[in-house]
Parts: sequence; structure tokens; C-alpha cells
Amino acid sequence: MRTNRAFKGFCVLGGLASSVCGVAQERPNIIVFLVDDMGLMDTSVPFIADESGQPVRHPLNDWYHTPNMERLAKQGICFSTFYAQSVSSPSRASIMTGQNAARHRTTNWINAESNNRTPYGPFDWNWKGLTHQDMIYPYLLQQAGYKTIHVGKAHFGCLKSEGENPTNLGFDVNIAGSAIGHPGSYHGENGYGWIKGQRARAVPDLEQYHKTHTFLSDALTLEAGKEIEKAVAEKKPFYLNMAHYAVHSPFETDERFISHYTDPNKSQQARAFATLIEGMDKSLGDILDKLEDMGIAENTLIIFLGDNGGDAPLGDAADYGSSAPFKGKKGSEYEGGVRVPFIVSWAHPNPNNKFQKAYPIAQNAIQTQMGTVMDIYPTVLSVAGVKPAPNHILDGADLRKLLKGKRDKKHRDDFLMHFPHEHRGSYFTSYRKGDWKFIYYYNPQTPEAPTYKLFNLSEDPYEKNDLSKTNQQKAKELFRLMVQRLEKEQALYPVDADKNVLSPIFVAE
Repeated sequence: MRTNRAFKGFCVLGGLASSVCGVAQERPNIIVFLVDDMGLMDTSVPFIADESGQPVRHPLNDWYHTPNMERLAKQGICFSTFYAQSVSSPSRASIMTGQNAARHRTTNWINAESNNRTPYGPFDWNWKGLTHQDMIYPYLLQQAGYKTIHVGKAHFGCLKSEGENPTNLGFDVNIAGSAIGHPGSYHGENGYGWIKGQRARAVPDLEQYHKTHTFLSDALTLEAGKEIEKAVAEKKPFYLNMAHYAVHSPFETDERFISHYTDPNKSQQARAFATLIEGMDKSLGDILDKLEDMGIAENTLIIFLGDNGGDAPLGDAADYGSSAPFKGKKGSEYEGGVRVPFIVSWAHPNPNNKFQKAYPIAQNAIQTQMGTVMDIYPTVLSVAGVKPAPNHILDGADLRKLLKGKRDKKHRDDFLMHFPHEHRGSYFTSYRKGDWKFIYYYNPQTPEAPTYKLFNLSEDPYEKNDLSKTNQQKAKELFRLMVQRLEKEQALYPVDADKNVLSPIFVAE
């Protein structure tokens, strides 16, 4: 009955743009719920599927508590194989543009204050990030009558760039988004970094919560709720880019949840990270409840994902700790560095709802076919009934058929991850085609000796057996396909000490 009372209250105020008040909503609301540094295994939802497509639980699924992700997964569809870029800014640019990092050239995370190309990185990489010319999909939604809202981490561009402020790109509202890539602090008592913590990374726009016990994830959720209410009062469909700073470092404990994580074999940081995960999950539940209370859940699509591989403080970057059973973590070339959770669901499934009839989503399902962050752009526009910008190149495609739980033979089965910089994994391009994955290392300090690895992910999903020496023919085939993609996307390559461009070369071993 709580929901009905909420309906009545909003109708009296004349603020609810739904059939409840006799006003038909013309386009669905859309929320992209983006979590920073959340990998595939940082959840109690089992995303890994067996050969029959059934979910398989692993120890990390029993470590984390994410009941609202479980709630969303039951209502919608999860992808077992969904790829992002290996670090933040490239993924965010790929989501917003529908283009691969090799094409938009924001190939590394953006350091706010200075160009972090790293010693052998391409000179012309896109450090300044997104501009209005990139025709990001929120701008197209804005032009179609949507109220476009950004809440949380942006990281679209450096300081004093156009992309520093999301309102320059197509958002009507920006709360807490800037050039920073992580918060100065998660604690309201610390002013989220303004009072205590890393001042240079203090989160803007949340002064009303300073010196309170409001955790950062909650403050952002409260602000998002206010903006949803405003959009409904304006009788506009809304797009919300709900981009949490969680679960990026600093790994500060959310004391509300610490009692859930008592394993003495886990470090204090690992326990703190788990509380950040659960606090993020609470935010998801709060937003779902908000939509229900306002009577707009049936008209609202939720897209949930992480922006790169996980960064849980469990083991080394290239081992099997943080993303087990997958290898690697954020910034690495391995599956743990690029596989992310991905759930799509209507906030309240109803097969009779007109928007859900037009864009049906399978329930309590797992999709094993590959998807990527580049697919979000065309998918969001398809759901909204908005056409892409003319002449805008897309590397992704509408997930419509896959979201029904079906296979789409036309959907591409390859993924190119181009990282011509130094990080946990350095100066590499990885390329997956079907069951096979090829990793090419430019080795700019010894450019005459590039190296590579080859994995069969159907037989070896956790990348334990390098087949590059025993199957040179397949390695050469994948190399050729990788180069074709790089050339098509006009990729920039690392340079050596003499500033020579290191185009890929195949050296037989």
C-alpha cells in the first residue's frame, strides 16, 4: 500500500509523468548504474556459467553480500562474458561514444593534472578526453526531450578540458562529476576529502553532507533521487548516469556492513573493500525502491555494470586472487582485468507495459554470448527510440536480441583491447576472436623482440596454458585479425626510445 500512497501524493502535486495521473509517458526512463573498479567476481551473483548455461558459484560469490544485485539479476538477464576496457577513462569514453578505445584514443586512465602517456606511450593519445563533438548518447537523448542527469564519478577529461564538466557534453545536470578519478574520502565527516583525506581528489557539490555520517555512496544516491523527482515533476523522461566512486580506493570501511566480513584470513583492506561493495549494492536497492514508490519502475530500464576489471586487495595483479578463478585484475591484459558484471532489467518487469513490449528483457537468465561496453550506446538509443548521430562510427551494436536470452549470429564475436601505455599490464594489445585470445606485447625497451601469448578460452578459461609456441598457425591467424582491427580503428602505437612508432610485427618463435 506504500506505493499507492506515494502515487496519490505525486498526483496531487501534479508531478508524476505516468498513466497513474492520466499522463502517458512517451519514452522510457533509462538508468546506467556504473560501478568503479568492480570486477566480475566482486558480488554474490554468480556470473560464470557452465557448458549448459547454468550459473556456477565460486568462493568469492560467498564472500560478498549483494542482495540487490541478486534482486536485479532475478528480474533481468546477466552476461557471463561482458568486456570493458582495462582501466576507467577508456571504458567511460567507450560507453559514451560506442567506440573502442583504439578509435577514440583515450587509451589510458586520465590523470587530472598532467599528461600520463607513460614513457613509451603514443604522443597523440587523447588525454583531454571527451568533447561535445563526440556526440555522446546523453546529448542525443537530451535533444529528444530527455532530462539527462549525471551523478558521481565522471573522469571524462582532465582539468580545464571540455570534458571536465559533463554539462559541456550533453548532461542537463552534473552532481559530483569532475576530472578526478577517485574520492579523497568516502566519509561525510571528512567532507569527502575537503576536510580530511586527499584534498586534490575531494568530491565536489556535496557540501550539505559534510560533517555528517552520510557515506559517499548514500549521498550520491540521495542526490540522484532528488533529480529523479525533479524530472518526474517536469513530466520528462530521464536518463540517469549513476556513476559511483565506489569501489575505487581508498579502501575505507563502511562500518554499517563490517560485521558481515569476519574471515580472519582476509586483510583489513579486503574487508573494507567488501563493505564498499555492499554499500554500493544498498544504493542500487534504494534506487529500485525509489522507482517503485514513485510508480515509475515499470517505465524504467536499468543497465548495471563495472567500468573495468576488479581491484579487490586480494593477491597480486597477475595472479588468481582478486578475480578468482580468473587471472589478473584492473589494468592487466588477462580476463580478470577486462571482464565485468553486466545486468539489464526493467526496474519492475511487466510484460503488458508498452515499453517492455517494445523492448523485452529475459528474466532470471544468463547470456553466454559476448557483449562489450561499446554496445551500450546503440542499445540505450534503441530502447529510447532515438537514432544515432549521422556519420557517427559505432563499434558496438544493439543488444536487443541477446537481452531476450537468444543468440544473435550477427553480433560480433571479437573484442580488441588496446593499451599502449605502462600499467599492471604494459604496452599490449589483446584480441579475442571466438574461443581464442591473443595477447601481443610491444616491448618498447627491446622493440626488435615483441612477444605474444595465445589461449583457448573454451578449454582454458583461466589462461593457464600459453599455446603460442605449440600452435603458431593459430597465433599468426589471430595476429592478422588483430592488426586488421587496429588498422580499421586507426590505432596509435607505442614508441621506442628513439621515438620510432612500434607497429605490430609477427616474429615466429
